[in-house]
Amino acid sequence: MSRKGAREAGPGEDTPQVQRLDLWLWHARFARSRNDCAEFIAAGQVRINRQRTVKAHAQVHLDDILTLPAPDRRSVMVIRVTGFARRREGASAARMLYDVIPEIDEKHRT
Repeated sequence: MSRKGAREAGPGEDTPQVQRLDLWLWHARFARSRNDCAEFIAAGQVRINRQRTVKAHAQVHLDDILTLPAPDRRSVMVIRVTGFARRREGASAARMLYDVIPEIDEKHRT
């Protein structure tokens, strides 16, 4: 399945350009284990580009917008996928995999 701007890593390339949702969330440190990631995906708590998904094997591409529970579990956070990792690394490296999209306050919208 081809998608404009996204491709699988070819020979000699370091990082993939498409990744399973549960693996990406684990690499980005949104949960302590990959199984925890799969569980909150299966519970319907994650959206990819506004589409709810319950499949841990759903594909994440560069520039996809993910909506998922915030760390406080009382609100949601919206992030843009900016990169992929081959393995799970430290928090500072994980933070490079996404950008947080700030909430727009309806009262201050012009």
